[in-house]
Amino acid sequence: MALALQLAEQGLYSTAPNPRVGCVVVKNNQIVGQGAHLKAGQAHAEVLALSQAGAAAQGADVYVTLEPCSHFGRTPPCADALLAAGVKRVVVAMQDPNPLVAGLGIKRLQAQGVQVEQGLLASQAQALNLGFISRMTRHRPYLRSKLAASLDGRTALKNGLSQWITSEAARNDVQHWRGLSCAIMTGVGTVLQDNPSLTLRSPDVLSLAGSRQPLRVIVDSRLRSPMDSQILSPASLQTGPVLIAYAAAPAAKVAKLKQSGAELLAMPDAVGRVDLTALLTHLAERGVNDVLLEAGAVLNGAFLQAQLIDEFIFYYAAKLMGGDAKPMFVLPEFSQMSQALDLQILEVRQLGADLRLRAQPKPA
Repeated sequence: MALALQLAEQGLYSTAPNPRVGCVVVKNNQIVGQGAHLKAGQAHAEVLALSQAGAAAQGADVYVTLEPCSHFGRTPPCADALLAAGVKRVVVAMQDPNPLVAGLGIKRLQAQGVQVEQGLLASQAQALNLGFISRMTRHRPYLRSKLAASLDGRTALKNGLSQWITSEAARNDVQHWRGLSCAIMTGVGTVLQDNPSLTLRSPDVLSLAGSRQPLRVIVDSRLRSPMDSQILSPASLQTGPVLIAYAAAPAAKVAKLKQSGAELLAMPDAVGRVDLTALLTHLAERGVNDVLLEAGAVLNGAFLQAQLIDEFIFYYAAKLMGGDAKPMFVLPEFSQMSQALDLQILEVRQLGADLRLRAQPKPA
C-alpha cells in the first residue's frame, strides 16, 4: 500500500478534477503490476496495473489507495475490470467520497466473491486527496492561504512595497503549491498594488502538470481591475483562463473585461461584496479541488472570518518591518484572548534563509 501511495503521488499536479490514485497487483508475494492515474480521461490506476500484470492478475491481491469506481465516467468502472481479471482480494486504503461510488465499488466486488479489506494507511490516502474529498463532501474546494511575512507578521511596508520579503528559495517553493492547485485566487487590492500574473512558471512543475495552468480568480467587488494589468494582458489570457468575481459594476466595464477574454461572474452578497461561500461552491461545481489564496490582508481577513480557510502556508523571512507595516489579516478588534484563533501547526521547515510554517485552524 505504501508503494501504491507513492505511485499515486505521480498525479499530484495533473489528475484534477479526478483524485490521485495508485494501484499494485501482487501474486505469490511478488509485484506483478503497478499503475497510477495521471490525467482525467486517461486509464485509471487499476486498469494500468492489471494490464501490466496480464494473466498473473488471476487470483492475485490488489492494493489500491481509493475504492475502485463502480460507474461509467470517461472510462468504464474499475470494479468491473478487477472482476474480469479474476483477482482474489482487494485492499482499499479509503472509501471513495464521490456519491456516485461511496461504497458501491466495494459492494460490487464483494457480491462477486472478492475479499475486500479497507482502512490500510487511510490517513495517508486522505492526505493525498484533501481537495477531492472536500469537493465531494463539503461541495467546496480545499482552500490554502499562502502568506509571506516578516518575523513580526508584516506583509508589506506602509507604502505598499512588498517585493521581496522572502528569498528566492521560498518563492520557488510557492510554485509547488501553485502546481498542486486547480485555481489561484487573489483580490483586486493585490492586482492594483503588486500587478501579479499568478502563473505557474517553474519548468519542473509545469512539466509535471503537463503544461496545465491553474484557473486564476480575482475577487473584485466593483471591477476596479485595470485593463492594462499584467493578469489581463492578451499574453496572460492566452496562457490560461481568468475569472473575475464581482458584486456590482457598470455594464460598460463588464463588457470591456469580457471583451478582453476574461470570464465575469456576478456573485453579490447581502452587503454588496462578493459572496465568498457562493464563489467556492461555484468553483467546486466546475471541478476545482484545491484553491491557493494569494491575497492581501483584507481578503485574507474576509475568508478567515467566514471560516473558509482550511490551511495556512506562512513563509517567514528573518526581517522586522515595524508596527506601521501592513498585517496579514484585517480582522475586528479582539477584546478577550478567548477570541483569538487557535492554530494547529502541521509542519515547520527551513527554506534557504526563510521558514515555511504550515498550520490549520483548530476546530471550534
